[in-house]
Amino acid sequence: MSKLQTCTARETAGLLAFPDLVASLAHAAQEQAGGAITAPERQVVPMHEGQGGVMLSMPASAADICIHKLVNVVPANRARQLPTINGVVAVYEGRSGEPLCVLDGPTVTARRTAAISMLGLATFLPQAPQHVALIGTGGQADGHVQALAALYPGLTVSVTGSSLAKAQEFITRHSQLPLSLSAGTNVPEQAQAVFTLTTSSTPVYTEAAREGRLIIGVGAFKPDLAEIAPATLHASRLYVDDLAGAKHEAGDFIQAGIDWQQVGTLAGALADGVPPGHPLVFKTVGCAAWDLAAARCALQSINGFKER
Repeated sequence: MSKLQTCTARETAGLLAFPDLVASLAHAAQEQAGGAITAPERQVVPMHEGQGGVMLSMPASAADICIHKLVNVVPANRARQLPTINGVVAVYEGRSGEPLCVLDGPTVTARRTAAISMLGLATFLPQAPQHVALIGTGGQADGHVQALAALYPGLTVSVTGSSLAKAQEFITRHSQLPLSLSAGTNVPEQAQAVFTLTTSSTPVYTEAAREGRLIIGVGAFKPDLAEIAPATLHASRLYVDDLAGAKHEAGDFIQAGIDWQQVGTLAGALADGVPPGHPLVFKTVGCAAWDLAAARCALQSINGFKER
């Protein structure tokens, strides 16, 4: 235990390069579908003194490694000028159970969430995008714009916030990225993909479903939240990253009363492809299998550093 490597948020981010992380997630999605990764639904435990805070426990195991992500979400921390999410991902050797390293939990979550969206972008769009739109200017938008810059340098990215001023502030904050960023109040007609990245309780994307535009829903991670209008969902072919979790957490789908029998999975799309000729919505809710994929990516980076 004295040699256990504990990584800061910055160090954890440095171990999770987006190209490698996307590849690791694609492999993990197929493994989970085949039963090679065990990742039960997350356990939520109230924090008695957390003023609405919760502890989230998310374990996952595979033949090579096991992980346990434990993060605490405390909304009241905003008033304390503290991060609302704190926690760690403990990584263990798969056979012996020996600890290998500890990663920063919020960083792992942010990076693998953005990387799952990037995997969806590559899976559900027939060709690399030239123009995408972000709805939201918070932490999720930060992670996604960094991922887009890493994988699609030169991409045109339109940003819509709760106000034009917030969208412009977001662009200023990320002006160093190799992207063509612009602020607006509506999603441009030419956007081939739209990412919804808010915690809104009412839909922020209400346009009619249309072929040739992919909607990737990232926010609305609780049943009482919704980012995408029911009419859009009912007129689209629907996919999720984790079906079991989506049935409890995908607020857009739950409120729209969609038929879960008609919902496809990311693993299925990776294996069988995507039928052409349909408007598409890809909803992500996350699961511990994605944290395990991130841990694999981090270990590969650590081992590479050791070898050099």
